[in-house]
Amino acid sequence: MSSAATDAASRTTSEYRYDAALAGRIEEKWQDRWDAEQTYAAPNPVGDLSTVPSGASADGRESVYLMDMFPYPSGKGLHVGHPLGYLATDVYARYNRLLGKNVMHAMGYDAFGLPAEQFAVQTGQHPRITTEENIANMRRQLRRMGLGHDGRRTFATTDPEFVRWTQWIFLQVFNSWYDPEAQNPAGTTGAARPISELVAQFEAGRDTRTGRAWSELSAAEREDVLQQYRLAYVSESPVNWCPGLGTVLANEEVTAEGRSERGNFPVFTRKLKQWNMRITAYADRLADDLDSVDWPEAVKAMQRNWIGRSTGAILTFPVGAETVADAEHLIEVYTTRPDTLFGATYVVLSPEHPLVPELVTDSWDAEVPAAWRGEGASPAEAVRTYQAAAARKTGAERQEDKEKTGVFTGTWVTNPASGARMPVFVADYVLMGYGTGAIMAVPAEDTRDWDFAKAFGLPYVRTVQPAEGHDEDTAYTGEGPKINSANAEIDLNGQGVAESKAAMIEWLAGKGQAVATTQYRLRDWLFSRQRYWGEPFPIVYDENGTAHALPDDQLPVNLPEVSDFSPRTFEPDDVTSDPETPLSRNEDWVNVTLDLGDGPKQYRRETNTMPNWAGSSWYQLRYADPHNSEQLVDPVNEAYWIGPREGATSGGADLYVGGVEHAVLHLLYSRFWHKVLFDLGHVSSWEPFHKLINQGYIQAYAFTDARGVYVPADEVEERTDGSGSTTWWYDGEEVNREYGKMGKSLKNMVTPDQMYAEYGADTFRVYEMSMGPLEISRAWETRAVVGAQRFLQRVWRLVVDEETGESLVTDAPADEETRKVLHRTIAGVREDMEHFRFNTGVAKLIVLTNHLTKVGTAPREAIVPLTVMLSPLAPHLAEEIWERLGESTSVVYASFPEFDPAYLVEDLVTCVVQIKGKVRDRLEVAPDISAEELEKLALASKGAQRTLNGAGVRKVIVKAPKLVNIVPDN
Repeated sequence: MSSAATDAASRTTSEYRYDAALAGRIEEKWQDRWDAEQTYAAPNPVGDLSTVPSGASADGRESVYLMDMFPYPSGKGLHVGHPLGYLATDVYARYNRLLGKNVMHAMGYDAFGLPAEQFAVQTGQHPRITTEENIANMRRQLRRMGLGHDGRRTFATTDPEFVRWTQWIFLQVFNSWYDPEAQNPAGTTGAARPISELVAQFEAGRDTRTGRAWSELSAAEREDVLQQYRLAYVSESPVNWCPGLGTVLANEEVTAEGRSERGNFPVFTRKLKQWNMRITAYADRLADDLDSVDWPEAVKAMQRNWIGRSTGAILTFPVGAETVADAEHLIEVYTTRPDTLFGATYVVLSPEHPLVPELVTDSWDAEVPAAWRGEGASPAEAVRTYQAAAARKTGAERQEDKEKTGVFTGTWVTNPASGARMPVFVADYVLMGYGTGAIMAVPAEDTRDWDFAKAFGLPYVRTVQPAEGHDEDTAYTGEGPKINSANAEIDLNGQGVAESKAAMIEWLAGKGQAVATTQYRLRDWLFSRQRYWGEPFPIVYDENGTAHALPDDQLPVNLPEVSDFSPRTFEPDDVTSDPETPLSRNEDWVNVTLDLGDGPKQYRRETNTMPNWAGSSWYQLRYADPHNSEQLVDPVNEAYWIGPREGATSGGADLYVGGVEHAVLHLLYSRFWHKVLFDLGHVSSWEPFHKLINQGYIQAYAFTDARGVYVPADEVEERTDGSGSTTWWYDGEEVNREYGKMGKSLKNMVTPDQMYAEYGADTFRVYEMSMGPLEISRAWETRAVVGAQRFLQRVWRLVVDEETGESLVTDAPADEETRKVLHRTIAGVREDMEHFRFNTGVAKLIVLTNHLTKVGTAPREAIVPLTVMLSPLAPHLAEEIWERLGESTSVVYASFPEFDPAYLVEDLVTCVVQIKGKVRDRLEVAPDISAEELEKLALASKGAQRTLNGAGVRKVIVKAPKLVNIVPDN
């Protein structure tokens, strides 16, 4: 063959061989076609998205709403671990389209965030520029993956129209209060109601708790009253102050070590005036309604633990008197164990407790031990010094300090059960954010109280009988009968916990010193951030500092231009610093003249911004009606996609896929906002997400050199010696291997772009879906990706002659064995798709492909269903094959194949016929054959007849379907 002919043959072979280059051409071809034809456009019932190019309608079609957790467009781009959930949702969406359902699957971008702002501080580049560049890169990567998103529904939280509705929702929350007596639309008690209804109640004579009637209050005073009820309110209270970030943080954004989740800076407690969301009003509903959603039990437990509902009592200790009525001050403590009151020997207040200044005496009595006096010449000086030291500690440090510290206030109270005097201390192991910020200390039954009592020489009294063998030098926190718990009026001795709790509460209530109550660990959501890159609050303040909501026609409030994006710079441990926001520096924006209904007046804008959680708390509604400028969401579209349906009474998106790291933060916040909107009649569902799946992580090996520094994983060489021992080498030196999450910092990051270039997107998709169950973390192994590629190459070779490009598909009927494998595959893949077992679905398709390869034929009746079943996993290859099969419409809207139950019957099994323990015959029988039928066949078999030779049968033992043992008479 001439050189030219050789080159031509090589080109021909290469042109039709399914490799990365051909896969790339096929994939880009179909991605362009999908975009041009809007293949994934899902019709809404009404509005501008009710028509789609295909002419399909929402009328009479079952809706399926699938969501991925909002991605943040990082400048680092995606690595192969990020798309795992996106691919799983896409596969499930494609499967449901094959069932004829109207599937809505879209992708937006959670675009406000600290990384873009930090980059702006470092470089001066506007965070919007950074964010838009990152979105463009992420959109390119996701498109190249072949994800079937409805592009008409895409948005970013930074879009002005989206910001407008985020601000509008904030105003709905601000202009609402929680009425515990009202019935919500779900039929349970407690609901958000318009603040105007509360105002009407005050006008009608409701107690303002100010000592004056509503009509006697000024406008500013009325707003002060309403602030005690609004679901969004301003308060000066202890907050998590992070000087290193120049902002305050919500409890959920602080780690157990008392540091910021972002940046790992120390977090301190400060009193600051901030916006809050009264999420605590919904604590019971947030806990109870978890029963109505299909979520992993672990996530439900995390939310219930964060809400932290517990039942107990508020106990009141009068100061300066024996009775509550005569007391100068009242110390209230919350306890879940009022039955242990006989064992209380002292009281502790948090350093931030508002009663501390009132209880500090002028001087100490002479008998006060030196250890109680702290650092100072007087109680007031000692307490101030202690408070300053406590403020420099994080919450975690205060909780975990082994050495208990504190200072005596000089005040004593009386234990109403034992009659003993109890000193009142200030100690930092008590936090203001939990309970009432005060505790009655029962050292015999609490480890931390025991340690404090030991350090300060305080007594302990056991009220629970310790178990046998308990160390007397430690607190006993277990169960047991009551002891040392009796006086002239009440005797708890010998009782159990539940009985004694009820008795103690009843007794104290009669003295006016106890009220049974329920408490929660959950605290109101801190909603202010001292940053630039976030949604501005639609709030202005008048000359009295009173907050006013802007009218809807003045939304959105857009971010102004500023010359400096950084908050005021602080030392990471500068606990005394005060926040200064970037917005406050633009005076032209901050100071505005507005007419809010009573003529033009001068106002000052709020200069904090909302946290990035704001946009992600409601985006499930925006996907349903993304271009609506008149309503948050059209009720018809909301009801169709999100409203309650049979088997899911709470409503919400049908499926939500994302990481378990959002179990508390995002999911709790979005549930709260959704419930407020539900109460106010804006949505018909009371949960935003019905079914939740947390995908696992993709992990990868990382390598460190002798210094402990990470080296590029893709440049590490693996060596195996003669004994089979494996070592790893980089740049001529042996390195250590470890295992962990994939990421840039560990230098083990593999990007989808690399996979597209080396294998194609379909191979990448199939590999990720075949790695294991969706919820389980799995190890990435680049060398194993070739297995997925070979599978797709075998599918391709069934259909296409790689030398000529001609079709190999025939119209000849499939043989019976092929039909049996095919129909079992159809049934198995359908079952796997329904239950998100995509890895086993891939395995079944491989079995079918291998069978067809072995048989050496490609009958249309097998190739057509194989192509359709493959399409959710490898959509580009499936589209190309579908077109080659002569189909004129997209495989996306083909019908999932039906299986013939007749082909699902298992193969015949071999039944052994024994006489006197020896095998006399073998029968091929159905696996579900009855014992009676099998006995007849065995007795009639040639081997049995020959061996019996006319003898009678004493007994037949049948173990269907595999054994028959015949016992003859002789």
